[in-house]
Amino acid sequence: MPIEVTSNLKEKARRLPSTPGVYLMKDRLGSVIYVGKAKNLKKRVTTYFQASKQFTRHPKIRALVQMIHDFDCLEVNSEPEALLLEGKLIKKWKPKYNTDFVDDKRFLLVRVDATGDLPRFALARFKKEDGGRYFGPFAHAQHIRRTLTEMRRKFGILLGDASPKRQEDGSYRLYDDVRSEIYGHENLVTVEEYHDRVEAACAFLEGKSRDWLAQLKEEMKSEAEERNYERAAMLRDAVFSLEASLKKTRKFARDRPAREPAAESLDSLRRELDLNRLPETIECFDISHISGTFVVASMVQFANGRPNKPGYRRFKIKSFEGNDDFRSMEEVVGRRYRRLHKERKPFPDLVVIDGGRGQVAAALKAFLLLELEPPALIGLAKKHETIIFADERAPLRLPLNHPGLQLLQRCRDEAHRFANTYNADLRSKRIRESILDDFSGLGPKKRERLLDEFGSIDRLKTASITELRAVEGIGLETATRLKKFLEEHYAR
Repeated sequence: MPIEVTSNLKEKARRLPSTPGVYLMKDRLGSVIYVGKAKNLKKRVTTYFQASKQFTRHPKIRALVQMIHDFDCLEVNSEPEALLLEGKLIKKWKPKYNTDFVDDKRFLLVRVDATGDLPRFALARFKKEDGGRYFGPFAHAQHIRRTLTEMRRKFGILLGDASPKRQEDGSYRLYDDVRSEIYGHENLVTVEEYHDRVEAACAFLEGKSRDWLAQLKEEMKSEAEERNYERAAMLRDAVFSLEASLKKTRKFARDRPAREPAAESLDSLRRELDLNRLPETIECFDISHISGTFVVASMVQFANGRPNKPGYRRFKIKSFEGNDDFRSMEEVVGRRYRRLHKERKPFPDLVVIDGGRGQVAAALKAFLLLELEPPALIGLAKKHETIIFADERAPLRLPLNHPGLQLLQRCRDEAHRFANTYNADLRSKRIRESILDDFSGLGPKKRERLLDEFGSIDRLKTASITELRAVEGIGLETATRLKKFLEEHYAR
């Protein structure tokens, strides 16, 4: 961090009140990268800008401090109040350096493998897009392990270590004879009978989760009252994670019919949209930007109702600068289908635009300018999840549990995730490259030449002095200083 910026931040920190509160650390682009609580704001925040402090010697803290360009503070009346506000802001901003709060890897999930004939119940550390049904995360590993064992007895379900055997009549023998007597359930079952057990077990697990949620809240409150704030913070994060997971689980259970086949979703969508054929290939577009900067777009492809990641594409906006979702959509749709047309590749059965009538009109304009016949084209507006048609048809609102709508929502949400990931990657790259702004004697043109030559700051930092001197305008003295600057910067 440059000396003058550090000095400014130190002075700003010294002017803070000695009261409880929450502080938000921001990077050069104004993004919140860390949220913390403090019993004494002035004392806590100043520690970030004192190099002699043991606090700043941890590699993660050093990396955070290097990214800090500014900070904001919010005063509260007490430390317990700061604890609660900190959690709410972490949920809102999801800061990069609050990994202890937003990362669920410390907690366990229950995964139900819903893809096979006999779904198993097992523990997992990470939630994946693998067709499984997840419950949790749970803060107390020993409780959920014991609960799964009891669920096997109570419902006659299979855990991850089971080895059921298929019988000649198509039924299954779930356990060997000894364990069958222990568990007290019929050992020979049909697939339909076993799925009834699974649904009952999932309903129980969801209810059990709510019991644990209430218990965690009571523990959190008790720890806060006893001033055990670190323990209270850990429990608070578990509460937030569990609340979010339960919300998703309940929506899944309510809106999605059990074992909904992809073919039925596609067929229902064909009927509702009055398509000539099943939308076996769907491509969905989304635009992402931060206050008009780093404008990017994504396109995800679904094949037979499932994500086809090799077909994903992402775009930087090239034709203009600024924030204009309509022009951005027109550009990326035009680029996508101009290329497919040029390469004589088939268009998708359905194009979905994340947005309302304006975005749909922009996408349609792209096809008209290319003089190409567009495939079926719709928009999905977030307000009321309304389907917008490209022709004169009135907007369509389907029930939230409609399988076709849910397929469109999955496409839209995946496009949104993919666009945001790309946006975050670009912002991270820009922040890393901005360290060259802190190196004296290097003007904009030389910085641009260096980045053009090496491609990224990560490759630049590994370059030799000879390689640096090969760049136009970089002499021996500048190359030597730059090499030393990069080594010192990344060694901190």
